[in-house]
Amino acid sequence: MIDSHIHLDSYKPEDQERILSDLPKYGIDHVIAVSLHLASCEANRSLYVAHPDRVLPAYGFHPERALPSEQEITNLVKWIEQHQEEMVAVGEVGLPYYMRQEAEAKGLTFDLGPYIRLLETFVELAARLDKPIVLHAVYEDADIACDLLEKYNVNRAHFHWFKGSRQTVERMMRNGYYISFTPDIAYEEEIRELAKQVRVDRMMVETDGPWPFEGPFEGQMTHPRMIHSVAEHLAAIKGLSLEETVQHVCDNTTRLYGLA
Repeated sequence: MIDSHIHLDSYKPEDQERILSDLPKYGIDHVIAVSLHLASCEANRSLYVAHPDRVLPAYGFHPERALPSEQEITNLVKWIEQHQEEMVAVGEVGLPYYMRQEAEAKGLTFDLGPYIRLLETFVELAARLDKPIVLHAVYEDADIACDLLEKYNVNRAHFHWFKGSRQTVERMMRNGYYISFTPDIAYEEEIRELAKQVRVDRMMVETDGPWPFEGPFEGQMTHPRMIHSVAEHLAAIKGLSLEETVQHVCDNTTRLYGLA
């Protein structure tokens, strides 16, 4: 199996080593280590260099943070171009839904325009480098992301921990995009309903660690082994055997990221 989305560089060094040494024990071949910003890209690259058989790096800029300067964007894009051969995707990139919600709840105005332009920079980059793209884009933001993907003919797109309308899911399925599920499928009805809509040839599993989870995972450090629980819940929801479900999510992740 493959944890298709984890912030490996955000763990303490001792936890990083523990997680990576644990992977064979839990039948996990790889983790896709997504990045937050340039320093995060560099940290994930170091993890990849130290563990090339287990860490698959993705390089990008997480949208739920203050906008980078034009020079910072230029430096990051240049760095990604220089390291494109080793990365499996551009990511994590997207739009700041939760940051915008917090600002508007406080009565503040939030200009989404610069974030859309930044996302377009990364979508264009993914198209130019012929790489998959990993997206943080939920609810109505996902439609903006879909517009950009269609504009640049980027078909290899991974929407991680997605939430949104049935119409948007149908659009994603038509376009051949992928959606990954986290351990919250064990206790979040919204996510369980989403799983009913996603085709089995477009679903993947992830942890988004070190983000913590509730329910049966309360108080635990988020670990890639939790993707086994995600697969079990997907199997029950889709009416498949666990073996069939694991095969689907493995095949899907391998296909999207060109790991065959």
